[in-house]
Amino acid sequence: MKGTQLLKDHRIRIITGNYGTGKTEFSVNYALKLAEQGKKVALVDLDVVNLYFRSREQQEMMEKAGIRVISSSIKGKGADLPAISAEVAAPLQDESYHVILDVGGDSMGARVLVRYHQYFKENAFDMLFVVNANRPETATKEGVLQHVESIARVSKTYPTALVNNTHLLRETSMEDVKRGQKLCREVSGETGLPIRYVSLLESLANELPEDYEGEAFPIRLTMRESWM
Repeated sequence: MKGTQLLKDHRIRIITGNYGTGKTEFSVNYALKLAEQGKKVALVDLDVVNLYFRSREQQEMMEKAGIRVISSSIKGKGADLPAISAEVAAPLQDESYHVILDVGGDSMGARVLVRYHQYFKENAFDMLFVVNANRPETATKEGVLQHVESIARVSKTYPTALVNNTHLLRETSMEDVKRGQKLCREVSGETGLPIRYVSLLESLANELPEDYEGEAFPIRLTMRESWM
């Protein structure tokens, strides 16, 4: 199994994609892996559209791992309003930070990126588009391409790579992963975007074929309780 080498990515990573693809789970795991590598990490929750399964819900756990978590400017878990903190700009400007921007799904959620466009210099950031072939709207090449283009149009930022994150939560099988890989290859062939990661449960990681494009990215489900 190929190892996950996050350090080859640029300092600023934007995580985007369709609703329900697992962007937030991927973002949290990404932040934790960077922290484990001894990096100074900030995770910014920019999802001001969908208030369910927000990365801020794991703020305490991430802060214990040394990760700086930035979300709504309204503090308190019981007061979740679509307000972006002015604190977001600090780690974007501070080059000692590795920054992960967890962006809301679809073009509506991606609009917030325009505010920070000045920090997304060419060859200085990665925008990872997360694909879950089990989501109805992105189960086909045409569906994924539509979302890629709409998000790029409103955010003024085009994705730099794909993430195969095809899953059914704890019921995920290698067949799901393979179906997602096939779809990502089709999208890659159309757009030229490389498949950067193949995200899958830790229990499946050793089953990933060696010839798959993309680094294996084993994840733990942090955003849902074990009964969900």
